[in-house]
Amino acid sequence: MLEKMRNKRLSYAEYMEWALYDEQYGYYMQRKEKIGRTGDFITTSNVGNVIGHMFANVFVRLMETYGVPPFICEIGGGTGRLAYAVLEQWKRRSPETFLSGQYMIVEASPYHREKQAEMLAPFNDHVRIVSSFAELSSSFSGIVFSNELFDAFPVHVIERRNGQIYECFVTVEDDRLVEQRYVLEDEEIVQYLAERNIQLVDGQRFEIPLAMKKFIFQLNRAIDQAIIFTVDYGYTDEEWKHPARQKGSLRGYYRHQLIDDPLCYPGEMDLTTHIQWDALRFYGEQVGWTFTYLWRQDEFLLQAGILNQLIEHHDPNPFSEQNRYNRAIRSLVMGDIGRAFQVMIQQKNMNIPIFT
Repeated sequence: MLEKMRNKRLSYAEYMEWALYDEQYGYYMQRKEKIGRTGDFITTSNVGNVIGHMFANVFVRLMETYGVPPFICEIGGGTGRLAYAVLEQWKRRSPETFLSGQYMIVEASPYHREKQAEMLAPFNDHVRIVSSFAELSSSFSGIVFSNELFDAFPVHVIERRNGQIYECFVTVEDDRLVEQRYVLEDEEIVQYLAERNIQLVDGQRFEIPLAMKKFIFQLNRAIDQAIIFTVDYGYTDEEWKHPARQKGSLRGYYRHQLIDDPLCYPGEMDLTTHIQWDALRFYGEQVGWTFTYLWRQDEFLLQAGILNQLIEHHDPNPFSEQNRYNRAIRSLVMGDIGRAFQVMIQQKNMNIPIFT
């Protein structure tokens, strides 16, 4: 990958695009395990099937009570494990809407499309996997769902020093990747800072999610009526002002280790940032979406009735399926993972109460 980058100056967004999505070198495009014990990181979908079952319960209630079309579109489905749990519970809880419905996955990675097809083979008649919105035949109506999608989107990186804002770039020196700073010239970044009223203090680094902004407009063109569920980790504008976050949030995950330097292991590790929730809300409202709520994930799951899913049993085996399921529930409502993630809900051409 270093040879391909030699004699180039890349923005961090361009570097992340190569490091994550390049067809030859990109981390997500490689045919290797990335998620789970043998990969580099875990997701909430690894916490048993509980997350998928809980979201399926919410989706089913929206379909049965409010007539939401029985179509679910997951964006970036990973291994397909979360989709399997949703489909399993959907079929169990609401056979009628399941039979008339469809679960679509928009997945850019050929490797993950293969993994999803294998995982979801038992539901083959109700699943469609595509590589982009362009493959969807018409405007989508139903439920749009993503889990840890935006945190992997490329971002630009800026930094304020001595009253001047610089953009940070990546280049090759002495066969290694290094960072260079140049006075900010990118008009799209300038516009983002202005329309979002972002003010940086000296010494502060900040990620600019232009790819997320662009994606919101693309998604909006692909949907007609939808309830949009976004599960991820991030901060509000007010939370970004905390001194602990002045170095930004761009990091890597390599063999389950957090790597502070995003230039380490190019193409071999995951790169991630905490998303800007207020930006997602702001640009959603620009395209006509109605903001419904932003919950911490544990709060959302409690509202959805997760404690009702605890299984009564008398099996003393701590590794039994029932005990594992109950432990997963407890970890989601009492552990760090439930507090680290959030759930945002937005609606396009709908006005439906999520919880009553």
